[in-house]
Amino acid sequence: MTNGPVEVITSVQRRRRWSSEEKRRIVAAAIEPGAVASEVARADMIHVS
Repeated sequence: MTNGPVEVITSVQRRRRWSSEEKRRIVAAAIEPGAVASEVARADMIHVS
């Protein structure tokens, strides 16, 4: 048995709330010429499926 820290997960992570400014910035990046949507999403830690 170890005496290290223990992490207890009690709930699932909640959905992120995006501000209007964050949404504008992400959309602007996505519509730039040559932009790749999945790369823009990953850069902002948005799940890509």
